[in-house]
Amino acid sequence: MRCDIHYVGWDIGGAHLKVALLDAEGRLCGVKACATPLWEGTAVLVEALHEVRTTYALENAHHAVTMTGELADVFTDRAAGVRALLELFSGCFPENHMRVYAGVRGFLKPEAATRAFDFVASANWHATACLAARCYPKGLLVDVGSTTTDLVWFQDGRVRARGSSDRTRLAVGELVYTGVVRTPVMALATAVPFRGLWVELAAEHFATAADVYRVSGGLPADADLGPTADGRDKSRTKSEARLARMLGTDASDGSAAVWKAVADYLAECQIQRVMRACQLQISRGIEVETPLLGAGVGRFLVERIARRLGRTYQVCDPLTDFMKTGSSAALGADMGPAVAVAFLMQQGVQTCAF
Repeated sequence: MRCDIHYVGWDIGGAHLKVALLDAEGRLCGVKACATPLWEGTAVLVEALHEVRTTYALENAHHAVTMTGELADVFTDRAAGVRALLELFSGCFPENHMRVYAGVRGFLKPEAATRAFDFVASANWHATACLAARCYPKGLLVDVGSTTTDLVWFQDGRVRARGSSDRTRLAVGELVYTGVVRTPVMALATAVPFRGLWVELAAEHFATAADVYRVSGGLPADADLGPTADGRDKSRTKSEARLARMLGTDASDGSAAVWKAVADYLAECQIQRVMRACQLQISRGIEVETPLLGAGVGRFLVERIARRLGRTYQVCDPLTDFMKTGSSAALGADMGPAVAVAFLMQQGVQTCAF
C-alpha cells in the first residue's frame, strides 16, 4: 500500500527500533522493525534511523517518539538515556517536526521532554493503552513483546493503570519482565522434567525464549530479529542444542520429541506466569465479559490464556478495526506503541483520562 507519509511513530527500545507510517488521514501505510541492541553502543540506533530516513520520503513528516531504550546499561541512568536518545534522534530529523510522548503529560517538545525524563522514560505502554481506550469500550490489554509483557486495564474511555513508572508497574504486576524472544531460559524455570527426573537448569545465558518457541512452535519469523545466545544459527537443531546445554548435556541425549517436550514445559511456565499476571489484574474487579486484547509479537500466548480463563480474545489493532485501513492485523498489533503515538499525534490527542 503506497501513501504520502505525514506522521511517523517511533518506539525506541533497548533491543529494537519500531516504526509506524501514517498518511494525513491516519491510514496505516506500513511498519518497520530493526534490531538495535543499544547495550552494544548507540551507533546501531543511528544506523537504523538513517536506514528508515533513506528508505521512506520523510522530509515533511511529523515525528512522534516514545521509548524504553533509556534503560539500556550503556547509559549511566534514565535521565542520561532519555537525553542521549533524543539528541541522536534530533541529529537525524528536525526538532520542529518532532514531539516526544510523556505519558499523562502528553506530547512535549524535545527540550521539555529532556527535563521531564521521568514521564518520558518507558511511557510507550501508556500510548498503546490510550489508543485502545479510545477505540474499544473495555479490555485488558496484554502486550507480550520480545522482552517484557505489559498489562493495562481500560474501561469507558479511561485507562485504569495503577502504576506509572517501570518500578511502580513492576510492583503492581502491570509490567512483567518476560517475553517470547530475549528472555533467558533460566528466568522461565529452575528445573525441567527430563527422562523421569527433575533436572536443575544451569544459571547461564545458554538459551532464550526464542529457542523455546522455535522448538515448541508459535514464534513469528519476523519477530526473531536478535542474535542467539551462542551466536550460532536459528535452526531448530541449534535451538535444541542450546536447550540441552541448559540441562548440562547435548542434543544427542534426546530425540526431537524429547526436546519438544522440554520446550513445551518451558513455554507452559511462561504462559502460567503471564496468566497469573492477568488473574491479578482481573481480581481488581474486571467484569467477566471484558475481553483480553492481545498485542505484541507474543500475543499468541494471550490467545491461549484467554481460552483458559474463559475470556473473549481479540487482536488489539485499533487502526485496522476502527480506521478501515485494510492493513494486516499484524501491523498494528506488533507495533502497538509506534502506531499509537503516530495516531495520537495525527488526531491531536494530548493525553487520555485515568
